[in-house]
Amino acid sequence: MVYSIDTTKATIPEALEILTDAVLNPKFASWEVAEARKKMEADLKNVADNPQTMLLEAAHTVGYTGALAKPLISPADSVAMLTADTVAEFFATNFTAPRMVLAAAGVEHDQLVKLAEPLLSDAPSAAAAPEPASEYAGGDFRQTKANSPLTHAILAFEYKGGWRDVKGSVAMTVLQYLMGGGGSFSAGGPGKGMHSRLYTRVLNNYGWVQNATALSSIYNNTGLVGIFASADSRQAGSLVDVMCHEMLEVGNASSLSSEELERAKAAATSSIMMNLESRAIVAEDIGRQILTYGKRVPVEEILKEIQGLKLADITKAAAALFKSPVTLVTHGDVSGIPRYDVVSKRFA
Repeated sequence: MVYSIDTTKATIPEALEILTDAVLNPKFASWEVAEARKKMEADLKNVADNPQTMLLEAAHTVGYTGALAKPLISPADSVAMLTADTVAEFFATNFTAPRMVLAAAGVEHDQLVKLAEPLLSDAPSAAAAPEPASEYAGGDFRQTKANSPLTHAILAFEYKGGWRDVKGSVAMTVLQYLMGGGGSFSAGGPGKGMHSRLYTRVLNNYGWVQNATALSSIYNNTGLVGIFASADSRQAGSLVDVMCHEMLEVGNASSLSSEELERAKAAATSSIMMNLESRAIVAEDIGRQILTYGKRVPVEEILKEIQGLKLADITKAAAALFKSPVTLVTHGDVSGIPRYDVVSKRFA
């Protein structure tokens, strides 16, 4: 969870005082929690109309056991049980000093420390709970929606290593740019990623595909990598076939070209550098890296890893994905979706 504030250099002390007060001294009024509950209930109704969000949630639920299998989106019955006391209890358990990182961009480190020490000296010192374990298992989930004109699917595999494997996570990032994709209509040209494999090989060749997008959800030690796609329900079986084919092809050295790889590396580099132009993003990135690595990895190191990637690195990384069980989740008219064991055999 991120609390952030933007300010001028002249008002850093005042801004920091406001920020730390908001974090350390919240008031959980019953009427405010009730209002938040109403908003959450409305948000849950909107989620039901977003197949990609629903399927990504399902992919974690069936793909993992342990912490990552727990719902990120609150079940409706749990929202109804929220009270000011339960929120306060959650806050007391989790908002402790060993779990906090204060990060800033545009201020000298020594100045920040001098200002922050008296403000954060009273932060609860309870030891942080150990990072909960998650085990990848793979699995199958199918949600039928009667008379749905579209079938939506996620085909994914485990990336072992997560962000803590810097070399591996860089390869996964470039792989995502290489596959790319998006919707069947997108205003714009190459800058929108329309040169990527899922555009040129899928969306441009199969008129019945509405969306084909590479996805990755990466965590400290593991992650899901694969494809989200939507198509005419009458072509549901063919959609899964195309998704399997495209995943296998990125593990096939003869299928990839140096030009594709260089373009993906350039896109990844460009995205990193553009994001780092925002001080808000820089501050959040510092905080995330401290929590994951215990330090900030220099951007030059990341860019060096990107530039050093070879085709063999990408195909090796993709092939490693297929050693994990398949996660297949679908929504809509799923009658034409092949059996899970049939899909799994394609990657055996």
